[in-house]
Amino acid sequence: MPELMTTCAPRRAHQTFGRVGARLRGLQPEHPRVYAVAAMADQGKRRWWQLAEGAGEGRVDLMYRRHAAEMSSPAMAAEVVATALIHGIVGRVAALLVLEGRAWDPGLENLWLHTDNDGGLDWAGLADTTIRVVAGDPLAGDRGVLVLPCGEAMTLWLAQRCASSLTLVQSTLARCARLSARRFWELVGESVTGAATYVPELARTDAALAARRGEALLAALEHRGLAARRLRLA
Repeated sequence: MPELMTTCAPRRAHQTFGRVGARLRGLQPEHPRVYAVAAMADQGKRRWWQLAEGAGEGRVDLMYRRHAAEMSSPAMAAEVVATALIHGIVGRVAALLVLEGRAWDPGLENLWLHTDNDGGLDWAGLADTTIRVVAGDPLAGDRGVLVLPCGEAMTLWLAQRCASSLTLVQSTLARCARLSARRFWELVGESVTGAATYVPELARTDAALAARRGEALLAALEHRGLAARRLRLA
């Protein structure tokens, strides 16, 4: 029996993550990767790179140089790269937060990014697919789920996990693309407000609730000293 439990537990955890991912993929069925993330246990490593290592290995610098070579404005190229990276870090998980009040871990050591044929980013992945929920969530008690006490604890935890990833990308883009910190954090704010605005429209869910969750995440980012521009959502 212990052997059977060991075999089944990862499978049930994977099923929980799969159900969460299926709903995100369903937001835009014609573009299922826009909001969803992959489990890295299911992926080969071709075109995947871990954010923690890739920034130091020059991946972000290379992305910027490729875009700058194809665009008339280096500043615009910097913003395109920043927007893609920010979406991979916070935009995708913000979509899950505003939709279901849940989150995965977007921390620096957990997040992987996938490069397309043109050198851009078209997907993100997680080494650890554990889903965080708040007390009372229907998923509480499932394998692969950790329970936080309340919505405030969720947004504070999520802001803390996003912070390491976002600050690394911000400092890298400041160095290689001269993107100002002010503009970078504005783009972070736009990513969160975009998720809070468009996801409930796509899912036909409560827009006011999504707005409050998005606002709470922005407030938690600011509480950590990250100057994400806050557009009033609720």
